[in-house]
Amino acid sequence: MSLNRSEKEAVISEVTSLAAKAQTLVMAEYRGITVAAMDQLRIKARSNGVSLSVLKNTLARRAVAGSSFEVAAEKMTGPLIYGFSEDAVAAAKVVAEFAKTNDKLVIRGGVYGGKALDQDGVKQLASIPSKEVLLAQLCGLLMSPMSRTAVVLGALAAKKGEGAAPVAAEEAVAA
Repeated sequence: MSLNRSEKEAVISEVTSLAAKAQTLVMAEYRGITVAAMDQLRIKARSNGVSLSVLKNTLARRAVAGSSFEVAAEKMTGPLIYGFSEDAVAAAKVVAEFAKTNDKLVIRGGVYGGKALDQDGVKQLASIPSKEVLLAQLCGLLMSPMSRTAVVLGALAAKKGEGAAPVAAEEAVAA
């Protein structure tokens, strides 16, 4: 089914606004995937803040023209699903995890930080922990010296306490 000119302009403007907000674009070929599997992918994507769209490649190229995602224009061929996310790793994570369980979804590439990524680049981006996990690791790293100091001071206090208890017992016996 073909779109008329106004519908095409609406699609281009919608994708342009998605691209303006997004940090990451992931493209994957979806040939042979069932509708049920595609629905599962869309549900998972929505819950992770990823916008998935099946677009005509010419419209996608026009929509990303002039943006940081323009570097992927030559890879926009074939039946592709486009995943845009504001979180740097969300789109890559969702698509890569789904590709592990469904061999018909083939990652074609992506863009992050204005640089084109190949299939391996998208998988590496997907392996980065989420922002929340990284913040928790940073807090743990910052707390580590303090907790070690507290343990050492506690051990010293306990050791001094052991020496003080026999002295107090000796004084009680002598009195």
